[in-house]
Amino acid sequence: MPPRARAATGSWTAGLLGLLLIVFVTAELPAQNPPTPPPPQNPPPGGAAPAAPPPGRGRGRGAVQVLTLSTTAWVDGGQIPIKYTQAGDEISPPLTWSNPPDMTSSFVLLVHDLDAAAGDGLSDLLHWMVWNIPAAARSLTEGVPQGATLPDGSRQISATGPYYRGPAAPASGPSHHYVFELYALDTTLDVPAVGASPAETRAAVTAAMAGHVRGKGVLVGLFKRN
Repeated sequence: MPPRARAATGSWTAGLLGLLLIVFVTAELPAQNPPTPPPPQNPPPGGAAPAAPPPGRGRGRGAVQVLTLSTTAWVDGGQIPIKYTQAGDEISPPLTWSNPPDMTSSFVLLVHDLDAAAGDGLSDLLHWMVWNIPAAARSLTEGVPQGATLPDGSRQISATGPYYRGPAAPASGPSHHYVFELYALDTTLDVPAVGASPAETRAAVTAAMAGHVRGKGVLVGLFKRN
């Protein structure tokens, strides 16, 4: 056979052998079944399932419950009577609250002037902070006495000493917003009322509260001198 014919015959034979090998290997492979689709999910009654509540809301230990904080001295967002300011008797107003969570171990009351900067210019003016208020308490009576530690074991400070500091916004300019915030905690705070500046004590109380707030209520009063 001529060389060119032998080369053509060899190429044809090699191609045929390759085709037969592919057919043989394919026949030996196990059959691949298509994946079984998951069974259809029946939607719950009323439509799609609600999304899980975000952290700090709804169910769970991290939820913050809304407290009702009020006073008989003024309506929320109203004018604070002269009696409770530096222009009057400067006594603390009566406060009551309700709806604390079951896990409450103590309360913290923070009163501050949102429209007045403190001496450092980085925070507002602290008018009153009372912490370790007993869990069973549902009120603070009018005219809480002065002193770092009160008879029920709670502690207090203000920007100028261990007592309630009344509002004193000047007559020039708009009324200031005095915010009363009540926090329900699941612990008591090991922060002394003496031995540090009011600013340092406020910062220590705020830091100790972190991660322990289980409820909060807010009351706002307005004031400026005549």
